[in-house]
Formats: sequence, C-alpha cells, structure tokens
Amino acid sequence: MPDQISASLKTLIRKPNGKIQQRGNIFGLLIRCCLSHHPFFTGDALRHSHFANSQFVSLPSEAIVHPLNKLQRMGKASRDKRDIYYRKAKEEGWRARSAFKLLQIDEEFNIFEGVKRVVDLCAAPGSWSQVLSRKLYLPAKLAPEKKDESLPLIVAIDLQPMAPIEGVIQVQGDITNTRTAEVVIRHFDGCKADLVVCDGAPDVTGLHDMDEFVQSQLILAGLTIVTHVLKEGGKFIAKIFRGKDTSLLYCQLKLFFPVVTFAKPKSSRNSSIEAFAVCENYSPPEGFNPKDLHRLLQKVGSLSGIEDTDCCSGWLEGPNKVYIPFLACGDLSGYHSDRSYPLPKVAGGNYQSLDPVQPPIAPPYKRALELKKASNQGIRELENLSLDS
Repeated sequence: MPDQISASLKTLIRKPNGKIQQRGNIFGLLIRCCLSHHPFFTGDALRHSHFANSQFVSLPSEAIVHPLNKLQRMGKASRDKRDIYYRKAKEEGWRARSAFKLLQIDEEFNIFEGVKRVVDLCAAPGSWSQVLSRKLYLPAKLAPEKKDESLPLIVAIDLQPMAPIEGVIQVQGDITNTRTAEVVIRHFDGCKADLVVCDGAPDVTGLHDMDEFVQSQLILAGLTIVTHVLKEGGKFIAKIFRGKDTSLLYCQLKLFFPVVTFAKPKSSRNSSIEAFAVCENYSPPEGFNPKDLHRLLQKVGSLSGIEDTDCCSGWLEGPNKVYIPFLACGDLSGYHSDRSYPLPKVAGGNYQSLDPVQPPIAPPYKRALELKKASNQGIRELENLSLDS
C-alpha cells in the first residue's frame, strides 16, 4: 500500500521554478482518503516511512502552491468583478443578490400597491424579507400620520432560523403544514394576506429535468399554504425552473389565478433556467376545499380534464396549444448579470471587498462546510508534517 501511495504522490510534477504542480484533483482526493481511512498516515508511522527521504518532502514550505491559498488570493474581489449584483447587494445592505429580482419584478408588475399583509415563504437568509420591510413597513413607520394599527404586517417562514429584520415576524416551520398556516392567520388577527412570495429552491443537481420537477413540487407545496392564507384577489410570486413541463405548471396555477405571467428579472443570469411565476387575482374554483388541492392538480392535463375549470388535456397537446406569457423585468439598459464589471477606483488605496451583510445562521450545508474545512486542515497538517520530517 505505501508503494502505491508513493507512486501516486509522485504524479505531482515539478515546475522549472521548483514548485509543485497538481494534476487534477488526484492529490486532494488521495490525501483525503488516506487521512480518513489508512493508519499509515498517522503521526509516527508517517515520520518513519520512506517518504521522509523522498523528493516530495524535501521542498521548502514556501515552494508549495496550495490550491486553497490560490483561491484565497483570488478572493472576494474576483466575484465582485464577475457578479455586479453580488457586489451591489453588499454595498446597499442586502443579504443576498436575489433582493434585486423582487425589486425588478415590482418595477414591472407593481406588486406592492395596496399591500398590508405579506407572507414570505422559504425566507432565509432574508433578502426578500428585507425588500418587503424597506418597501412596505419602513415607509409606513416613518410616515407623519403613522398609526401602529395601520403598519403593514410581514411574516417570514422558513425551516431554518434567520437573523431579525425590522418589521418582520419570523415563523420557523414547514410551509406544507396546516399549523403553519394557522400561525400566520393568527399574526394577521384572523385576516388573510394580500401577497405571498416564495424564492425557495431545492439544492440543484445539475440535471435540469430533475431540478425542474423538484422545483415544481416546491411551488405546489407553496400553493398549499397559499390556498389557506391568501385572500381572494391577492397575488402569488414564486420561483420556477423552466423546462419541458412548464406548460403543466402554468395550467395548474391557472386553476387559481386568471392572470399568470412568467417573468425573468434582469438580475437573473441568462445562463440560468430560473424564472418567476407572477400570479394575480387569486380566484379559487367555486366550492373549492383546500383539502382537495392535490386531487384537483392531478387532473390537470389528464384525459378526463376538469370541465368546470376549463382545464383539459387539450391544453397540453400539440404545438402551441398553450401560450405562456413571458416577460423580461428590470431596466434593459441596466447592469447585465452575466457580464464582468471593473471594480470601482478607491482614492489612496486598493478596492476592499465587503463581507456579506448577514451570512445564514444555520444553513443546511453547515455540516458539509465543517467537513470540508476539517479535510483541508488535514491536508495542511500532512504537508507540514512531511516537510518537517
């Protein structure tokens, strides 16, 4: 086994300047595996191995170019160049660049007009809740004729905890649970919401068909709580992934909203299949019971169809049976999300990249980051141990 590992490590190629060059991810993968599973790579066993005399461990520490250090040197400034909305979000105090997407949707559809009660689904880390607070709550609070009972109510729901935002009531719960809807109604003093927004998305796999399907199921989960908390005539904004089954999702939403438009904000990358469903004038079918939602949605596009809701299989058959309104949002002469922009010049020094406004408190990927950090630390310890031997 040591001979095999030694041969693998010697695939590292020395550059003319004496530094070590890495071939792909073989080195990192090999070291992670050895550190985790093989007793050969523990303390004294490594010190007394034939690696102590190899060329690999004879190089000075400053000669090794570690890929992680290289990434750190590239730093945040590189992303600030490549993603103008990421940079602007930090400069303007938004927790995430997605805040611009909701702002651009509002520019086109005026979704905040007359809104007093809002629900933000899948809210963490809170950029959309920030937009709701700045556009609805804070202007009402600072108005000269302010009355506490007239202040807009904003409820943010997520499975993960979120740092506080002024004017936003946080509920940590499941959007598919009826109890969560009951909690929202209680916060609204028995009234229903004027607007429900949802910027949630699953962890993407890169398989577009799979991602589109899972995202559509998340939207329908959001629709479950919408049928409980949204008043008639209200609006629903949700993220979608465009794909071959987009027409089916469109028809399902049309059961409850006479006006459905798929929108692409300027801040959403052209390379992304992301878009947003803007659903207006909530009008559930006559006699609709929220308990029948799943059964009703299943009939969309089926052979039987649903005559009283004007939704039948004919909508989904043949070319051009369903025309889905698709609209670009935001100033078309504004910043381009896929373009790199030079960093602003700072008098008397270099540009300093800002830290994120508010990192997630307990993101679902926290454990993965901890494991990655521990693995990277293990690689550094192995390098230092080898060089000191």
